[in-house]
Amino acid sequence: MSEQQKRTEIGEIGEFGLIDQISSKFTNKNSSTLKGIGDDAAVFGSGDLLQLLSTDMLLEGVHFDLSYMPLQHLGYKAVAVNVSDIAAMNGLPKQITVSLGLSNRFSVEAIEELYKGIQFACEDYSVDLVGGDTTSSPSGLVISVAVIGEVQKEKVVYRKNAKENDIICVTGDLGGAFLGLQVLEREKAVFKENPEMQPDLEKYDFIVKRQLKPSARMDVIHELGDLGLVPTSMIDISDGLASELFHIAKNSEVGVTIYEDKLPIAKMTYDTAVEFNMDPMTCALNGGEDYELLFTIGQNDFEKIKNHADIATIGYVDKRANGLKMVTKNNNTVALQAQGWKHF
Repeated sequence: MSEQQKRTEIGEIGEFGLIDQISSKFTNKNSSTLKGIGDDAAVFGSGDLLQLLSTDMLLEGVHFDLSYMPLQHLGYKAVAVNVSDIAAMNGLPKQITVSLGLSNRFSVEAIEELYKGIQFACEDYSVDLVGGDTTSSPSGLVISVAVIGEVQKEKVVYRKNAKENDIICVTGDLGGAFLGLQVLEREKAVFKENPEMQPDLEKYDFIVKRQLKPSARMDVIHELGDLGLVPTSMIDISDGLASELFHIAKNSEVGVTIYEDKLPIAKMTYDTAVEFNMDPMTCALNGGEDYELLFTIGQNDFEKIKNHADIATIGYVDKRANGLKMVTKNNNTVALQAQGWKHF
């Protein structure tokens, strides 16, 4: 096969390699486009109040399984994961559009159930549903949500401004959504073997909810605003902590050092990982779908968050030459590996 006929599989370069390749072919032509491809949301505008735009697509059989995902929860999650992108820019969500691809196996009642979840999310995050599109799908359900937000010009936070010696912070706890998915998949397999067996989910309620109905951390964004704290960089944790640290390091041209004993892991997450013969730390680093916020702050801002019950300080921004590493509980230093969700 000649060089011109060479076929490159998307899996060879991955999702982010594909994004880099596409974005390198485009240049912004409007002065109002302040940030295009490459962050949690696009940023545009020319005044003191900037606009944010993000979009996400969920496909049945890829991102969700309706055998255990209630339609109400799915509707809520579809909105929450987009609101999380606005939170990661330190912004406030304002409007959403929802577009659906539907096969004929979905009834009007089923779609109403989906939109109940969307409505609950709109109420929780104070956003307005302002439009969308509906079309037929040859198989399965497709949900595409776009969210519009806003942020004061001096408060917008990108991935690119982390500075050496900044403190690395993370909200909530990590790995729960991934372990919740493992529980759901196990119970699905048991049910397929014996349909008379009822799912055993009650004792896993916390992590199952983390998977089925995640929350965007707008509460933290409001609290940071009340504290007068603007992070130097920020990203939401959708593909796993390690992967997101790589994004901040790449965009900010820095290194990263984190400490294993500082990573926040809930007891149920830890115990379930052990039950599944998985390393809890690997789940926390690479599980994904936590939708917590990873951000960096200057040393002078530490006093503002040091007593916050839901913000953990897990390390510091290092020299770029030192790379990305983790100091283990045994005081060994290991290189971080980004093994999060791979789309292709």
